Amino acid sequence: MNKFWSCFLLLIWAAFFAPLQSSGQDTVIVKTGKIERNFGKKIMLLKDQEHRIDVKAALTNQEYTRLNTPVPNLGVTNATYWLKFLIKNESNRSDLMLRLALPTIDYLDFFIVDSTQKVIRHEATGDRLVYASRKFDNPIPTLRFNLEKHKTYTILLKIHGGEQLQVPLTVGNSSSLIDEIQNASIIFGLYIGIISVMFIYNLFLFISTKDKSYLYYIVYILIIGLTQANFQGYAFKYLWPENTWLSTHAVYILSSLAALSAIEFMKQFLHTRDFLPTLHKTLNFFYLPYLIALLSTFFGGFNIGYQIIQITAVAAAMYMLIIAFMVYLKGFRPAKFFLLAWSVFLLGVCSFVLKDYNILEYNTLTYNMMPFGSALEVVLLSFALADKINTFKKEKEESQAQALRVSLENEQLIKQQNIELEQKVNERTLELQESNSTLELTLKDLKEAQSQLVDSEKMAGLGQLTAGIAHEINNPINFVTSNIKPLELDIEELNEVISMYENLKLDEDLNPQINAIESFKKRIDLDFVRDEIKSLLSGIGEGAKRTAEIIRSLKNFSRLDENDCKFVDLNEGLDSTLVLVRNTFPSNFNIEKIYGNLPKVECMPGKINQVFMNLISNAIQAIKGKAQSEEEEKLTITTWHENDQVKISIKDTGPGMSEEVKQKIFEPFFTTKDVGEGTGLGLSIVFRIIENHHGQIDVLTKVNHGTEFIITLPVTSR
Repeated sequence: MNKFWSCFLLLIWAAFFAPLQSSGQDTVIVKTGKIERNFGKKIMLLKDQEHRIDVKAALTNQEYTRLNTPVPNLGVTNATYWLKFLIKNESNRSDLMLRLALPTIDYLDFFIVDSTQKVIRHEATGDRLVYASRKFDNPIPTLRFNLEKHKTYTILLKIHGGEQLQVPLTVGNSSSLIDEIQNASIIFGLYIGIISVMFIYNLFLFISTKDKSYLYYIVYILIIGLTQANFQGYAFKYLWPENTWLSTHAVYILSSLAALSAIEFMKQFLHTRDFLPTLHKTLNFFYLPYLIALLSTFFGGFNIGYQIIQITAVAAAMYMLIIAFMVYLKGFRPAKFFLLAWSVFLLGVCSFVLKDYNILEYNTLTYNMMPFGSALEVVLLSFALADKINTFKKEKEESQAQALRVSLENEQLIKQQNIELEQKVNERTLELQESNSTLELTLKDLKEAQSQLVDSEKMAGLGQLTAGIAHEINNPINFVTSNIKPLELDIEELNEVISMYENLKLDEDLNPQINAIESFKKRIDLDFVRDEIKSLLSGIGEGAKRTAEIIRSLKNFSRLDENDCKFVDLNEGLDSTLVLVRNTFPSNFNIEKIYGNLPKVECMPGKINQVFMNLISNAIQAIKGKAQSEEEEKLTITTWHENDQVKISIKDTGPGMSEEVKQKIFEPFFTTKDVGEGTGLGLSIVFRIIENHHGQIDVLTKVNHGTEFIITLPVTSR
């Protein structure tokens, strides 16, 4: 009978208790002063795909499998896992600690079961619970418990999460594990210290230099620091302890932001837009998978989101490494620092990932390879930015030296042009003085006008203007001169008729004398002589009037006595300018003037006339330079008044300009004319004059469709 009950009890023990304490399962033995870590081969694993197994079912379930790795690696899955192992306290203390170095886990339940299958301790933690609900003040899940000596207990861990689940377990006495926890905190403290110093240092450099590279870099440092703090659990503890939504999603949000901020920093630092414009654009494609990953996690797809982030991170990192190498091959020196820093960071990431997949052994070094790599990367990139400052300084010095050389060359060129212009002015002036002494006053006014027109560029076209004025004045003067001789002959004939009447002999027969006079009058055609005298006098008057008009136009154009601002009629200034350039008009040229009723405008008349002269002359030259001339070429000048502004449009039918030329026409020394035909200063001076009058000048042009300059001036300068 006793044998029967002994066998019966043995069967009961084998059926219920042997799976917990035997089944070939090793026991984790805690000894004094020793820490048992990474004992994954002593752990049994049960996968609950449907999330239906509770603690009672987990204790009796027979489908556990033995792990064959020191650190359990559960991968990225939506299933719930039960980990079971036996623990026995053989130390001289009853207080023990069990530590799971996975701070970002979503759900984690600790169960301690005694030999009678009774749960004597249950603790719940994870990112889905507010931090204050934890029974321990440590970012890494750590369970404190007491076990009687020489007794074996069962530990059950219920784990569920959306990201990579790797379960590095450590067990030991409280005193020994507290030292390890403190060491881990010190390591992370050093990391945060490095990140903080680099952040403040580069923030100071950004404030000092205003270089956008530093702005992107300090944003990157901030995000990478937050990311590592979140991986270590400190972000949940100190930054958002009450926000469970953020604690759950922070891994996905910060990982995505860290990658995207790294991409944006690389664009700015390596100038990819300039060196590799096509690849620069393709970098933007990485935004899409990160956006998809974030949306997936926001709607509950944590596993899919985490896998997308992992795959995209590897692809982006390798792509960035290739781009950095290509920029380095193009001779950009700072790229080598980026290559070194990014390679170090990738080494840390690869070590961390290989540790996750049990290819590398899980230990303190591999666990901290990512923060170590990111810290070293931050330091190296700071060196790179510092070197970039030296590079920019050297380039700036070279640029300044080059600018100085160009400036000296331009100064010498302008001096030479001024000498040549002065020589031409003197030659033209001498020719005019020799032409007619009566033009001395006109020449004096002309010199004064020339002095005003020279201003900055000495009026590169002054010689042509002077020749045109001389031509315009010589025409009416020659007309006067040519009329004097015939007028003198006609007057002599009239005097002869008058003399014949005065010499009449009244005491003699008057008929023969009168007949002789009438005969003489018929011979000289007295009526014709009278008409010719009127015509000649009219021609002389017209010549004098024309000469006076030219002189008045020239004087109005130069405004030598009006250097200060005053109210003037701009229509009158346009007419004066047209008079002075009339001799340059081609034969098939027509001017259309559409003048509005303008108020008088407060301006410097001489300067504004200089603008009109330059634009009209350029229009005429453009028309003359057309490859195929039209039957009739046209210059249209329109003026009108809008509110408190006046507008002047000068539109030609010339060949027009391309968009590239249009963007440069106001730059000093830019010209499309052949060498020797222009200095390239005319339109830059026009722009400056209009700007000084608080106005603006717009250009409308198209190739083969002419050019239109629209000047806008305020009525008053106040």
